[in-house]
Amino acid sequence: MDMTMDSAGASSFNDSSVPSVPSVVDLHHRGNGGDGVIKAIGFDLWETLITNPHDVTHAHKSLRLERLSRILSTTPDAIESAYAYVWTRCQELYWSADKDVPCRTQIEHLVEALQIDVDEPTLRELEEAYATVAIEALPVVVQGAREVLRHLAARYKLGLISNTGRTPGSALRVILDRLDLSQYFTAMVFSNEHGELKPRRSIFERLRSALDVQFNEMVFVGDNLYVDVYGAQSCGMKAIHFIPPQRGTAVAPDVDHGLTIEPDATIYDLRELLALDANGLPSASVSSS
Repeated sequence: MDMTMDSAGASSFNDSSVPSVPSVVDLHHRGNGGDGVIKAIGFDLWETLITNPHDVTHAHKSLRLERLSRILSTTPDAIESAYAYVWTRCQELYWSADKDVPCRTQIEHLVEALQIDVDEPTLRELEEAYATVAIEALPVVVQGAREVLRHLAARYKLGLISNTGRTPGSALRVILDRLDLSQYFTAMVFSNEHGELKPRRSIFERLRSALDVQFNEMVFVGDNLYVDVYGAQSCGMKAIHFIPPQRGTAVAPDVDHGLTIEPDATIYDLRELLALDANGLPSASVSSS
């Protein structure tokens, strides 16, 4: 999941031990259109491919407060409560309804909390300072992510959907490039640019359209049962629940809205995706079916 409140190590896994993966998996599954052959794999971002350990999250908050206070000619302490208000306000107005807004709107809420008037150049400066912090203090790549993406990209179209939180898509593209991950994706969709969050169908539809496949030709992988698994399955995809061995701070609330959500498979190491069975699921996974 992706809603890090403040938003690098490569694995030492030996590639020679990676099992052979078929070029396509003949899989007939729910969904409209398509021939049921898996052609694309979609991924969640935060806590699936990258993570913010607590020290990185603390660095992000400190950097944001330092940058913003400098622009406003004040101190970090003087704006800290307004900074916290931005998150609470966005949760109340947008995120709780699975909506998202441009990064500029978060800055407008910051200014609202501070009860100050700023001109357009200052708003742009504040937005840049707020949005790009994670480029300076990079997140950590989840173990196995690079190996998995490299191998799967040779066989499938790969896509990404991120519920962005404080770090917008413009910054995440730079981050993924610096972490050597962006090269593997055919399409990337970020909620602050799209206007809705997972599990809304529209954000999965945007990825599906960009990948030029049908939902029953896709598998989605993510760490959150509600937004990732339920969202993907509701569209007609198979969904794999990834439970990472260690979690950072980019964890969504553990809610299921009273739903019984059963993933098509559960994995505990991303490298399980390198051995797909005839159903398009990791052969060593714990399946709920």
